[in-house]
Amino acid sequence: MLKGLNKRRRKLLWKLATRTRLNRAFLKYLKNRIAILRLNRDKNLTVAYPTNVMIELGNVCNLHCSMCPREHDYGKAMDVGFMPVEHAKRIIDQIYPYLDSCGLTGLGETFLYPHFPEIVRYIKNKKKSIIITVSTNAHFRGFREAVEPVLPYIDNIQFSIDGLGDTYEAIRKGASFEEVVENIRFTMKKGKDVTYMINCVVSPENYSQMSEIVLFARQLDILYVNFNCESIASQPKAERSFYDFFVSEDFKKAVEELRQTCMNCKDMEVTGPWFTTDGSFHDCIFPWEYPYITWDGYYVPCCGKPFPKLLNFGNVFNEDIIAVLNSKKAQQFRKLWQKNTPPTFCHNCQLTNN
Repeated sequence: MLKGLNKRRRKLLWKLATRTRLNRAFLKYLKNRIAILRLNRDKNLTVAYPTNVMIELGNVCNLHCSMCPREHDYGKAMDVGFMPVEHAKRIIDQIYPYLDSCGLTGLGETFLYPHFPEIVRYIKNKKKSIIITVSTNAHFRGFREAVEPVLPYIDNIQFSIDGLGDTYEAIRKGASFEEVVENIRFTMKKGKDVTYMINCVVSPENYSQMSEIVLFARQLDILYVNFNCESIASQPKAERSFYDFFVSEDFKKAVEELRQTCMNCKDMEVTGPWFTTDGSFHDCIFPWEYPYITWDGYYVPCCGKPFPKLLNFGNVFNEDIIAVLNSKKAQQFRKLWQKNTPPTFCHNCQLTNN
C-alpha cells in the first residue's frame, strides 16, 4: 500500500481531464507539453512553461512549529509579507494556459492571505481545469470564516498534522489539538467535493504515532495520508548525524507497524515515509519542475529552503516568468544537476549527501 499507485493524484487528474476544454488555451498547453518532451535534461539547460507551480501568496504564519524552516536561522532572517494581488494576477496571466495544477502554499498559512478568495476565483475563471491545492494548519482565529467561501474553488486541501494530542501541541506551539480537529470536521462538512489529505512531517518527536495518525485520519473519513521525514536542509547549524535516526531500529520498527496498520486500512492510501542513505542530486526534481515563487516574487531553488536572500534565480515582478525560469543563474544550477554535483546551497539535504 505504501508503494502503490497514487489514487489521490488519479482522482485529481480525472477532475482535470473532465474540466478541460478544447480552445485556444488548450492549443498553447499542447504545444508546451510537446516542448517539455523535446527538451532533454541531459543536453538542455532550459525549461518550458511549468505545468505545476507553487505560488507563495504569503509567508505570514500564526504558529511556531519545531520542524518549520521559518524557526531557524534562515527563516528568522527572511522578509515577511503578502504578495500584492496585482502581481499574483500577473503571474497567473502568464502561465495559466500551461498549468495542470497550482499549489497556493509556502512558508505561511495560506488562508491568512487577505485576497485569497479573489485569487482562487481568478484562477478558475482563467482556466477551470487547474487543480488548486492548499496546505493549512487549520488553526487560527477566523479560520472557518476564511475557508468556507473558497471551498467551491479548491480541489485539494492538505491538513498539516504532525502528531496527536499532547505530541501535536508540543510540536505546534500555541495550537490546540481539539480545536484543529473541530476545524477539520467543519471544513469537510462544508466542502464535500474537495479531496482531503493529512500531511505529517515525521521526526523523533512523533514517529511512534504514525500508525495512530492513519487510524485518526480514517475516523475523520480522510482517505489520504502522507508522511515526510524531517529535513534539516534549512538548518545550517544542524549535523547530518540527525538523519541517522531514520535508519535506526526504532524507526524501522515504527515503519513496520505502519505497514501492518495499512494492511487493515485497504480503503486508504498512505505514502511515505521514506529515507535514503545514498541520495543523489539526480533524485531532485526541483531544478526542472514545480517552480517555487515567493511572496516577494523570487524564483528559488526548492520548497525546502525557499529563502531568496540565500539564493534566487531572479524576480518575476521585474521580468516575465519564463525569462526568470531560464535565467543564467537557473541554468547554472541545472548544469550542476547534469553533473550530479550538488551546490553548497543543498548542504544538509537528505537527497544530496553533502
